[in-house]
Amino acid sequence: MTTDIRPFGPEAMACAGGLIGEGQPVAVPTETVYGLAADARNAEAVARIYAAKGRPDFNPLIVHVPDLAAAEKLGVFGAVERALAVRFWPGPLTLVVPRTADCPVASIATAGLDTIALRVPGHRAMQALLAETGAPLAAPSANASGRVSPTKAEHVLASLDGRIALVIDDGPTSAGVESTIARAKDGAGEILRPGPVTADM
Repeated sequence: MTTDIRPFGPEAMACAGGLIGEGQPVAVPTETVYGLAADARNAEAVARIYAAKGRPDFNPLIVHVPDLAAAEKLGVFGAVERALAVRFWPGPLTLVVPRTADCPVASIATAGLDTIALRVPGHRAMQALLAETGAPLAAPSANASGRVSPTKAEHVLASLDGRIALVIDDGPTSAGVESTIARAKDGAGEILRPGPVTADM
C-alpha cells in the first residue's frame, strides 16, 4: 500500500471520507496528536487500526463524535460527566462512561468492555471528517504501538508509511500530548490518564 499525504481541504476530506466508507483507517490531526481514524461501528475497520499500529486489541480506543448530543447516543452521562463535557468539549478531554443499551459501536473498539471512551475534538480537520462521514470515529494516535505519538504528518509517515492509505496534513498539533482521560467517581471526576486538562482545571 502506498501512503498518500494530502493538505487539509475539501478534496482531501472527500477522499478521506471515501476511504473510511470503504473500511480503511485514515490519519488526521486533532488538537492533541494525529489520530488514526476509522468508523467505530465497523469491526473490520477497527481491526485495521489495531493491525496498522501493532496494538493489542485488549486496549480500548477513544471514539470521537461531533458534539455532546452525539456522545449521549453512545454513552450514558450522569451529572458529573455532563458537567465536564459542557466545560471542556470540544477539547482534549476524553470521558469514560457506560455504553448505552443500543450503542452501535463495535465491541472491538471498546475491547469488549461495557464502558466507552468518548471525546468531542476541537480540531477543524477531525470535525470535518466527522461531518464528512456521519460516523463515530475510533481514533487512537497514528503511530506504531510503543512509538512517540505524532504531532506532525511526517511523524505519521515515519511510523505508518505503507500501512495506511492516507494522511491529512494540517500542520503541527497544538497540544502535542494525548487527551486527558477521566471518569466520574464518588460525585467528582477522576483522571485515568493525565493530559492537557488537569485535575485542578
